[in-house]
Amino acid sequence: MNVIISNKHNEALQKLDIDVIKSLNGEFTVDEIIATFKNFFYQRLILDITAIKDYKKIAILQKLSISLDMDKTILLLDDIPESSSPAYLSDLVSMGIYNFTKSIDGIMYLYEHPNSYRDVAQYHQFETSAEGVNISGQGIMMAATMPVTSHTKQDFQRIIGIKNITKQSGATTFTYMLKNQLNKYYKTLAVEVDKGDFIFFRDVSLISTTSNELKRVIDKNKKYDVILIDINNSDEAKELCTEVIYLLEPSVIKLNKLMAINPKALQPYKNEKVVINQSLLTPKDILDFEYESDLKVFFNMPPLDEREKSIFILNKFLTRLGFNVDVEEEERKKHKLFGWF
Repeated sequence: MNVIISNKHNEALQKLDIDVIKSLNGEFTVDEIIATFKNFFYQRLILDITAIKDYKKIAILQKLSISLDMDKTILLLDDIPESSSPAYLSDLVSMGIYNFTKSIDGIMYLYEHPNSYRDVAQYHQFETSAEGVNISGQGIMMAATMPVTSHTKQDFQRIIGIKNITKQSGATTFTYMLKNQLNKYYKTLAVEVDKGDFIFFRDVSLISTTSNELKRVIDKNKKYDVILIDINNSDEAKELCTEVIYLLEPSVIKLNKLMAINPKALQPYKNEKVVINQSLLTPKDILDFEYESDLKVFFNMPPLDEREKSIFILNKFLTRLGFNVDVEEEERKKHKLFGWF
C-alpha cells in the first residue's frame, strides 16, 4: 500500500493507478510529515514537493532525507527555478534522494523502476554551473561534476554508537570499515568499549577502552568531527552517543534464536536506526521483513570486504546519515570497469 502527500498537484496525483492506504492534501512542515510517517508502514511515499513548507530551502529536504526512507520516496518537483536548478537537483542526489521527476508518467516509471545512484549520477555536481537544465519525465541534463574535498567541516561533533541486535552481527568490523570510509571526508576516530578485538586489524589509530574510561577518551579527542563507538554491551557508552546504529543479521537461525530467548526482542528498536547487515535480501524481502517485524529498516547493507580501501555502498549509507560525502567518484570508477560510461 502507498501514501500520497499532495498540494498543488493534488488532482493529478489522485488519478494515479496505485493502491493508497493514506492520503494527505495541503501544506505541512517537514516535522509534521516526519512525525506522521516515520513509523508508518508503506510501499511508496508519493510526495508533492509543494506540500512541504519552505521546500525551496534545501536544508528542509535534508532533514526529510535523514528521517524517512528515500528509497521508498518519489518526489514530484515543482516547475520553478528554485526547485529545478542544477544546484538544487545536485543537492538532492547528495543527500540520497534519487527518485524525483516532474511528471505523472515519471512517477509511475519510478514506482516500477526506482532509481539507483547510477541513474542520477549525471545530475550530481559539487560546484554550481551556469548551464541550463532540461527536465522531462525522467531526464535532466547538467554540467560535469567535481569530487568532494576531503575533511569537510561540520558544526558539531557526532558520536555514533554501533551495536549488534543479533549476536555477532558484525558491529566491530562495520565500525572499522565505516571509520576508514568516513575518514576520507571527516576527521574520524573509532573506539571499542570493554573488548580488545580492534587489535586484530593492526591499525594503531583504533582505540580500545573501558566503559569507565570512555568519557575521558571522548573529552581528549574533541578535534575529531566524528567518533564511532563499538558499544558492545555498555550502557555507559550508549548514553554518551548522539545517535546509535543497530545491526541485525537477517539469517533465519540468528533471528529465531533471538526470538526464542525473547519474543519481544525487536520491540525496543521500533523507532531506531536499524541496519540489516551482511544482507542478501531484496527490496521485496525488506518490505516483508518490515511488515512481519514491525520495524523500519534504515539501510539494507550487503556483505562487504573489509580489505577494500574504498567501499562505495558505505558512501550511500553515510548520505542517509546526513554526511556530505562523494557518492559519485567511486561509482564512476565502478561503472568504468563494466563499460557503463
